[in-house]
Amino acid sequence: MRAGILLFPGINRERDMAIAVRQSFGTAPRMIWHKETDLTGLDLIIIPGGFSYGDYLRCGAMAAHSPVMGAVKDHAARGGYILGVCNGFQILTEAGLLPGVLLRNAGLRFLSMDTQLRVERADTAFTSQYQKGELFRAPMAHGDGNYTADAATLDRLEGEGLVAFRYADANRNGSARAIAGIYAPNLRILGLMPHPEDLVDPLMGGTDGKPLFDSLAAA
Repeated sequence: MRAGILLFPGINRERDMAIAVRQSFGTAPRMIWHKETDLTGLDLIIIPGGFSYGDYLRCGAMAAHSPVMGAVKDHAARGGYILGVCNGFQILTEAGLLPGVLLRNAGLRFLSMDTQLRVERADTAFTSQYQKGELFRAPMAHGDGNYTADAATLDRLEGEGLVAFRYADANRNGSARAIAGIYAPNLRILGLMPHPEDLVDPLMGGTDGKPLFDSLAAA
């Protein structure tokens, strides 16, 4: 599995993500500036967290129109893997690669704390090293993490098994049906709000997020 990490102005979690990739893949990821359009040779594209373009307009809205995103859409059409975390999740929804939208947190406050996530299925390239129903700890760091979609879309996500993770301890940002992450229909695109890459080594305070990257390495 060869990975590339996208870099937009204002993104600030790319080094955390690179550590997680190196830990599980054994190789360093390729860093890709947002004006590049050549993703040749990559199996996995990662869009990390941060504040692309300062979160002006809407979170992820400007990044979704960067030159690299055309190549990302082509990568998705070929069946390539894509992981978007926090701002990356927002960019994927703004680009139309995942349904729904991320709104301001229900309490209108930035949330920076750990949360417990529940694994909704363990038969995907992102979750094979977890158990279905397993709980794991992941840090939150977002002001716009309130996942919202119309009722028909939410019912479809539920019915087609496309809910990846749910908040299991408290739904602090108010996300519909406590949804913390979702898949595309082919299960090769995942967007989630909390940061599994921040818990991949005991020196970080735990390894709860490492199975996600181990799963990708084994895919």
